[in-house]
Amino acid sequence: MSLISVLLVGLLGLLHLTIMALEMFGSPESQARNFEMPLEFVKQSNAQIALKNQGIYNGALAIVMLLSLVVLTGSNQLITLRLLTGFVTVVGLYGGATVSKRIYFIQAIPGAITCLTLFFPK
Repeated sequence: MSLISVLLVGLLGLLHLTIMALEMFGSPESQARNFEMPLEFVKQSNAQIALKNQGIYNGALAIVMLLSLVVLTGSNQLITLRLLTGFVTVVGLYGGATVSKRIYFIQAIPGAITCLTLFFPK
């Protein structure tokens, strides 16, 4: 795998850890601002539960992505990272279409670029 792929996967993993931290531990004010949601909605108990649950998924995705860089090798590593970055891209495209166009730039495009680099491993 190329150095650029390793760096991009690492950055994508760190991005999702950051998103996880914001979803799970961020104040309602920062969550509302960053996720472009009404503050009154974000303050609701059910919204907080949903955000924290989503945070678990983003954290798990990030951890598997980052661990794949150091635990897996060869084709196992490449296939796993292609799948994970492909998932990030698809979720980013869906989020960009349904929630906020910003998600295209924050999640879908970085995921797609990273995924594409994984198809040129050397």
